[in-house]
Amino acid sequence: MKIIQKVLFIVVPIVFISYALLQLSGSGTKSEAYAANSNNDGINNLFVQLSQKGKYNPDDQYKALETFMGVLDLVDKNYVETIDKKEAIYGAIKGMLEELDPHSSFMTPEEFNSFQQSTSGSFGGLGITITMKNDLLTVMSAIEDTPAWQAGIKGGDVIALINGEPTANMTLDEAVKKMRGKSGSKIKLTITRKGESKPIDLTLTRAIIKIKSVKYEMIDKELGYIRLTQFQENSYREMADAVKALTNSGAKGLVLDLRNNGGGLLNEAISIASIFLPVNQTVVFTRERDKQEKHYKTESVNFSNRTIPMVIIVNEWSASASEIIAGSMQDYKRAVIVGKSTFGKGSVQSIVPLPDGSAVRLTTSRYYTPAARSIQGVGIKPDVEVEPGIIEYTSDYYVIKEKDLSGHLKGENEKDNSAAVDDAVKRASQVLPLNDDLQYISAVQVLKGMLAYGSTTDK
Repeated sequence: MKIIQKVLFIVVPIVFISYALLQLSGSGTKSEAYAANSNNDGINNLFVQLSQKGKYNPDDQYKALETFMGVLDLVDKNYVETIDKKEAIYGAIKGMLEELDPHSSFMTPEEFNSFQQSTSGSFGGLGITITMKNDLLTVMSAIEDTPAWQAGIKGGDVIALINGEPTANMTLDEAVKKMRGKSGSKIKLTITRKGESKPIDLTLTRAIIKIKSVKYEMIDKELGYIRLTQFQENSYREMADAVKALTNSGAKGLVLDLRNNGGGLLNEAISIASIFLPVNQTVVFTRERDKQEKHYKTESVNFSNRTIPMVIIVNEWSASASEIIAGSMQDYKRAVIVGKSTFGKGSVQSIVPLPDGSAVRLTTSRYYTPAARSIQGVGIKPDVEVEPGIIEYTSDYYVIKEKDLSGHLKGENEKDNSAAVDDAVKRASQVLPLNDDLQYISAVQVLKGMLAYGSTTDK
């Protein structure tokens, strides 16, 4: 009887996990991290459903569970210190999921609550987006105007230590948990950076991170610039407001900056794509291991502008939902993509809440662009590839032209040029404020060319 009770103790949570995953193909999915609410209604039919799919052998399952329970019992009775059985089981589930891929994981109730806060746009921490790259805890981006951004943390930095503790064996969720904390408390990060010979120690003060995902401004009186930092709740509304404000200010073309945008909520990405693409167009589709496909299409939205010429800037840290937007806009020739090839995260993580408040994040399918291009591992290749850098004026002389020749024939449209030499000298070797970003200025120049000669949407 004692053994049976222990087996049931571990079987019930596994049943909840399996049943919740079965519901992922239903209508209750949302966002890049789909949510499937687990409940008791379908538990009795679970084994029948699995058997019909030919994926469940109760004998194999129970043999594996016997092994697991035997190890748990061995540890419980003989480990040098008393263990918390719940934490031990949580650890076993974590280990199982971490063996699958870098994006599958188990979240304790506390970790799941923290995850939910991070997608709502307000949470305590540093304002940093991280991933695992080559088994290293790597920064994707520091969100603007946050402690991480103010400390100078950059995409590509590797976090080697958190408060002196090595990150080598930490999961993403564990690292996030350690970096979050009470607003006003301090944390020490040790990072390594390409080009730096020594590690860099940084002490940061945690803050309540309130993220405004969209920033925008006018350029040269006829172009609009929009920076989208991540796809979170209300990003569509902020994007719609930005496009509306810029077009009302006279913008004839838009630059959409998705650099260092690590993604976020899929439903927000679909709504944002719906601003720029016709209704009922596939933005992205997923394909599960049984080859079943689910197409996510544009919808009717409150505000749209489907004709304005656009250029999208991406870089190596544009990932997931950013790649979905860039890929769909590229496939439909709706925008020219400028920058560097994107991160290449083309997998779907489904968030499955469990009865005790914990959750499973499981990779359940792959992303494909409307033209059936796989994003996974390759990313989106720009139409115009531009390395990051700056533009400098290095000329220290004024170039003589026809109009500078003594006694030259004055042109009908020629203007007085008396201040030209002084202006040229003033600009020499100076980095102008709008020209300190090579990818940005390249995108602006591409957009100006589209306006001058007609965008792809006009052909």
